[in-house]
Amino acid sequence: MAAKNVLIVYAHQSAASFNAAVKKAAEEAFKAQGCDVVVSDLYAMKFKATATEDDVTGGIKNPEHFCYGEETMTAWQEGRLSPDIVAEQKKLKDADLVIFQFPMYWFTMPAIMKGWIDRVLTKGFAFSPEKPYSEGIFKNKKAMLSFTTNSHETMFSASGINGDINVTLWPIQNGILHFCGFQVLPPQIFWAPAYVPQEARASMLETWTGRLQGLLNEAPLSFAPCDSFDLEKGFQMKVDVQEKHSGSPYGLTVGHHLGKPLPPNSQMKAGV
Repeated sequence: MAAKNVLIVYAHQSAASFNAAVKKAAEEAFKAQGCDVVVSDLYAMKFKATATEDDVTGGIKNPEHFCYGEETMTAWQEGRLSPDIVAEQKKLKDADLVIFQFPMYWFTMPAIMKGWIDRVLTKGFAFSPEKPYSEGIFKNKKAMLSFTTNSHETMFSASGINGDINVTLWPIQNGILHFCGFQVLPPQIFWAPAYVPQEARASMLETWTGRLQGLLNEAPLSFAPCDSFDLEKGFQMKVDVQEKHSGSPYGLTVGHHLGKPLPPNSQMKAGV
């Protein structure tokens, strides 16, 4: 296997946390495979989470109505983004695989990591409205979520109190990662490590370490490709694609369910 570059975007405040142990296991496993590993420890870096005019140097094009997306795209094109964004974009540009390691907060990632997404994934650098999703800029890169929960797995089931975890993951895995073109690997979820015995946490780490041995060769999750949608009809799914799946008991994806039951575990397992 050719040497690969791995970027771990990490968000936890404590070096003694389970998230820290998970991150360390990934670092060690990839280095043992000959990979170059870079970690962006967001809390340690005191990474700025807010998307503001400070992210642009050398002046704003339209100070009367600041539009963050347009201003940062222009700044990226002209080399005028703030140094902290440029540094993270360099890491991301070099990466073959990006792992987002975090504790789930309010059914999503911590604010500091969402700030990394907002600021680093600049329009033009990370995504293009003309070529989104399967045609996206990062279509040759892989990305995945690795996170801990405060709830047990049963609570995130289709009949559980928190609802289906596949629905929870759709906005992040499809709306952020897949939108930028990433091949999205199935997530690694550590269910309620704070509420299980030490032996169970050790078993979680062992399972993760085992998965890491073949992670770079895993198949990504399935999403509806861009050519399934008709640009001239407002990006609606083509009639022939809908007809092709008319006999299926399930929709295509969590988001493109076609009024049918959601495909089971389509945000959890490849090839579903």
